[in-house]
Amino acid sequence: MFRFLGTARLVVVGGAISYRALFNWTTPPMFIGTLLVGPLFQVFFFVFLGRELGVADDRFHLVGNAVLAASASCVYGGTMAVANERRYGTLGAVLLSPRHRVPLWIGRALPYVLNGLFVSAFVLTAASLVLGLPVPAGALPGLGLVLLVAAGACSAFGLALGALGLRFRDVFLVSNVASSVLLLLTGAAVPRETLPQWMRAAGELLPLTHAADAARGLTAGGGLDRGLLGAELAVGAGWALLAVVLLGAFERGSRRRATLDTM
Repeated sequence: MFRFLGTARLVVVGGAISYRALFNWTTPPMFIGTLLVGPLFQVFFFVFLGRELGVADDRFHLVGNAVLAASASCVYGGTMAVANERRYGTLGAVLLSPRHRVPLWIGRALPYVLNGLFVSAFVLTAASLVLGLPVPAGALPGLGLVLLVAAGACSAFGLALGALGLRFRDVFLVSNVASSVLLLLTGAAVPRETLPQWMRAAGELLPLTHAADAARGLTAGGGLDRGLLGAELAVGAGWALLAVVLLGAFERGSRRRATLDTM
């Protein structure tokens, strides 16, 4: 019992402290401008661009980009959760901790899951009200579940990218490229049937792809597609496993190099 409470405290309290210390957008003006206003205007841009070019309908662009809005906090947040430890000189204390690594890193990713869920819900609600897109009341529980799973998968993706911060100097370059890849390949803004086959295959392995399709079905009045939800869960679990493996491998490599340097 005490061991469970200690692990839970590490996840919750440790994650909250890490979020406050390492997330660069916690000041209200930066948070509102970067994570709320920016994604909202991105929705408007793609909706009106789609109307002008005759590509898909308003629902496709609005819902897809609302789901994609989680990527700003989840991808960059997951990266900051690891890379900023190195940047601010606190990584050594983290790696010297005797606590198990899995709950330690999960705790750092958890705030960004909640953050991404909030951002997606806000963007979807605000854009729907402005553009007049009706969302059935009965779809809200399923939609909340889809957005939560999407945010979790995207945070795991960001944590895997952040693991590269233990080895590479400029990991934020990777995050910038990853955000563009999500925009193009997940079908959030570009219909996936218009993409080459290899791009569609790559999109199947990325977070948000299946969640965007599930969310569109729900807002259109259909039921929750459990197959799409399960696929999003599987993608998130895969990226989470990769993140843990990379973090463990890079930590062991750092310890070996430090031992050789002292000999």
